[in-house]
Amino acid sequence: MRGKKMLEALSHEFMQNALLAGLLVSVVCGVIGSLVVVNRLVFLAGGMAHTAYGGVGLAFFLGWPVMPCVVGFTLLASTVLAGVTLGRGEKADTVIGVLWAAGMALGIILLDFTPGYNVDLMSYLFGSILTVPRSDLWAMLLLDLVVLAVILLFYKDFLAMSFDREFARTRGVPVTFLHFLLLAMVAVSVVVIIQAVGLILVIALLSIPPYLAGRRASSLRKMMVFATLWSILFCFLGLRLSYSFNITSGAAIIAVAVACFFAVFVFDTLRQRFSAHKVKT
Repeated sequence: MRGKKMLEALSHEFMQNALLAGLLVSVVCGVIGSLVVVNRLVFLAGGMAHTAYGGVGLAFFLGWPVMPCVVGFTLLASTVLAGVTLGRGEKADTVIGVLWAAGMALGIILLDFTPGYNVDLMSYLFGSILTVPRSDLWAMLLLDLVVLAVILLFYKDFLAMSFDREFARTRGVPVTFLHFLLLAMVAVSVVVIIQAVGLILVIALLSIPPYLAGRRASSLRKMMVFATLWSILFCFLGLRLSYSFNITSGAAIIAVAVACFFAVFVFDTLRQRFSAHKVKT
């Protein structure tokens, strides 16, 4: 009965678009999310996601297309964040926090000043993957292809930078350039992921799949592949829950991800204790 209901859901264009969007989002989560986790940029990615809200407010205030405006605004924010965080060490978190708050405040103020503003705010905060139009899918595909092309071109340099920046510099790796480039790709990825889970939950989808993948992967390349597969699983199961129980799609996707995170964590903890106990006996 449930299988029949799901097949019926797949006959609808909005569900087909949502599944495709989930697949495209998963590629970004797996590839860029792995670099975010390995380079310890999770908090910075979260700050960039919330800064992007300023782009949402700007788009509605000026009457511009939302997605291109948010991409441009977030890329600008990534350049600023890359510049102020490069080499600042312990001061970086403070700068990120300030820009995080500034972006959110700017977006809210611009929306307050937007005449006749009547857009559902919740769709940007918690995602609206079930309402993603076909035109956005093409844009997401293009962004995915650009990200993948950049990663393939600079993979060895990103690998070196991710594990030892100082050593990478001594080997001639352009660490500063790659730092700016990585944050620019994080910015683009954030805009893609916002379509699925919204601004509030974007950090979970960028960090949970790579974290789970990293526990089993023996290389960065495998980590990216496994993280992509985890993300696909979360998106598809979350969409099924959303459709079956009529709940917010973005929250459902993250709920599945969090449940899997704790399940894996508990399983590994129990296995380690059992192994330790077995060794003692």
